[in-house]
Amino acid sequence: MQSYQEFLDLSVGFPQDGFEIIDDELYFHDLNLMEMIETYGTPLRFTYLPIVSKKIQQAKILFQTAILKHNYRGSYKYCYCTKSSHFKHIVEEALKNDIHLETSSAFDMPMIDSLERAGTVTKDITVICNGFKTYQYKQYIIDMIHDGYTNIIPVLDNKEEFNLYDDEIELDQPCALGIRIASEEQPDSQFYTSRLGIRQEDVLDFYNNKIADNPNFKVKLLHFFINSGISDTPYYWNELEKYVTLYCKFKKVNPDLDTLDIGGGMPFKDSLVHDFDYEYMVNEIVNRIKQICAHHEVMEPDIITEFGKYTVAEASGILYKVLGRKQQNDREKWFMIDGSFITNLPDVWALNQKYILLPINNWDSEYERVNLGGITCDGQDYYNQEAHMNSVFMPKTRKVQYLGFFHTGAYQDVLSGYGGIHHCLLPSPKHVLVRRNRDETFNYEVFGEEQNSKQVMKLLGYQ
Repeated sequence: MQSYQEFLDLSVGFPQDGFEIIDDELYFHDLNLMEMIETYGTPLRFTYLPIVSKKIQQAKILFQTAILKHNYRGSYKYCYCTKSSHFKHIVEEALKNDIHLETSSAFDMPMIDSLERAGTVTKDITVICNGFKTYQYKQYIIDMIHDGYTNIIPVLDNKEEFNLYDDEIELDQPCALGIRIASEEQPDSQFYTSRLGIRQEDVLDFYNNKIADNPNFKVKLLHFFINSGISDTPYYWNELEKYVTLYCKFKKVNPDLDTLDIGGGMPFKDSLVHDFDYEYMVNEIVNRIKQICAHHEVMEPDIITEFGKYTVAEASGILYKVLGRKQQNDREKWFMIDGSFITNLPDVWALNQKYILLPINNWDSEYERVNLGGITCDGQDYYNQEAHMNSVFMPKTRKVQYLGFFHTGAYQDVLSGYGGIHHCLLPSPKHVLVRRNRDETFNYEVFGEEQNSKQVMKLLGYQ
């Protein structure tokens, strides 16, 4: 019978970029994963920070190349969507690449202020402030604008949001604003229109009645987000055309408008058969915006993106040990891991998200079909399908088995409540950061130890 390695190569083609097998063990971007397990134990979450910069640079090159190819007259600005991962090590790595930030809630603002005090950013950084804003969020925005942050752009999510800015913002120069368009949802959605943003048919009237004659403000940016993400589908292209057309109409009555924020949604590699054509999509987006603007005889806008998952997902993974094997009937075999999908990878449970799953060792062994079970007492704590097939296969062996889920860096720490209370009181796993030294060796830093019982008891009020 074939080895697991031969089976995977015939199924999807392996090794692939970022993954290779050396001496029967899996390496991730040259990282010796078995060595990490032997050093730090499992379950182990790790983040290889150079990937963050690599992804940003790839996107910037794609957009700059498309802009040159199509003689596009606008510029491109990469904003990192902080809600994908607010951790300092992630944001600082992203900011090494001459980028800007997009925020979604109140506490983003003191985070940016902290980065400025540390010298990581300057007060001219562009900050796109999105989301439905609480009073505290709006007040932080106002305070930071008055404190000298020159490129904070509140994106109006509703008409009432403008009132507080109008009452409190006093500057020598007009404050730049954005307006978010309420996009149409996907055909299979339970809703017709996004709960976020201002209705398309209301945008121009709102501007004309409330902002056009106000000398303290100018609308510089129009923003939309298409919930399907960036995809080569009739739905995406139809929505893009609709919002670029609105931009053109808006530009004709508001000459200050010069920027189109097309949101996030650039996919990340969540499968070994992922074949998204990034170059084609970026080229097509830039070209279509140019053509629509030409049709309406309007100057092309500067383009902003807010990539989050794309930026951070592929930098991280989580490694587990198989604690036990259970044959529950003639067909179903379970590998019980020393962690939980519900608590460590909540998108698996909540959204049926798939990640790249690979064994760390025993690649020369035969293979078998298995189900993976987490150790919470919850019937939904399992993983039994891959993105490209309705099964999971692992090496067939009696040896100790380790496995890893890869490209898990977006949202999972935050959604699982890092450092908090988890289902069945499972602890947050140890988290290791990996950087690359100038001599190409690796630098390891324990960001967070595995949560202990005293920490959990304190959170629960027992201490």
